[in-house]
Amino acid sequence: MAADLAVAVCGAESGACDERAAAQYWALRHAGRTGHGLFRRVFTDHARVTRET
Repeated sequence: MAADLAVAVCGAESGACDERAAAQYWALRHAGRTGHGLFRRVFTDHARVTRET
């Protein structure tokens, strides 16, 4: 599952991260540098579907 965080105040984005911890680390660094504390989190999951024959 990929995670992507976007800052509500300035619109900066972490970009897609394969691990949730990497996105959270980016958010903590951004918040520390800027004081921004509200983020939108988007999680993307994929499913492979096959039909029976």
